[in-house]
Amino acid sequence: MSHHIIELKDVEYVYPDQTAALNGISCRILHGEAVALVGANGAGKSTLLSHLAGIFVPSKGTIRVGDYPVNKQTLPHVRRSVGMVFQNADDQLFMPTVFDDVAFGPLNLGLPPEEVEKRVMEALEIVGAASLIHRPPYKLSGGQKRAVSIATVLSMLPDVLIMDEPSAGLDPLARRKLINLLKSFKHTRIIATHDLDLALDVCERTIVLAEGKILADGPTVQIFNDESLLAKSSLEKPLRMQGFPT
Repeated sequence: MSHHIIELKDVEYVYPDQTAALNGISCRILHGEAVALVGANGAGKSTLLSHLAGIFVPSKGTIRVGDYPVNKQTLPHVRRSVGMVFQNADDQLFMPTVFDDVAFGPLNLGLPPEEVEKRVMEALEIVGAASLIHRPPYKLSGGQKRAVSIATVLSMLPDVLIMDEPSAGLDPLARRKLINLLKSFKHTRIIATHDLDLALDVCERTIVLAEGKILADGPTVQIFNDESLLAKSSLEKPLRMQGFPT
């Protein structure tokens, strides 16, 4: 693929109830970039991620992932390159054991059992969850579920990771482990989040969405220092950029 560049041109999306969710989105994300998508609830973040994963197809405009335009014919290729971690880990964990969940994708690629087991073990090692391999997912903590849900994507060897609110519901220790994990990845990472401190830690670039449009796109520190932009977007500075009263 063409270095796994992601390109959107004039993308629009209207839900069946005629709600306009995306209104002329155009941007280009290069191989290896870590990009945060931020904005108020309803800004279009999750809808945009769903388009990148091929879950939705634009009403107008075009999306390319590497060499492939995103459409019904190319979905198998796109979904091998793009792995999506959903906001609710329970939406991805539905098998009897952690091993079964992480193996689900590789098995559906028709890989031999030894390759499947290798991918499962490598993915769980990366997220620090190898000891959970025989546990039922419903008995895991929130942080453990998040780690395993990321492993289910890594086992498919994607080039692009897209994540919807990955730190939601995590305690401080699990959140810090997640941030360190995301910083270690070399994948292209696109992260929709309300956790602006996580965005500051992980993403060198931030795209601000409002009412389905790109309001700003630039270096994360520059974006988060623009108080008028943040106010217009119903956002606040990350906590550690706010300073403390003396």
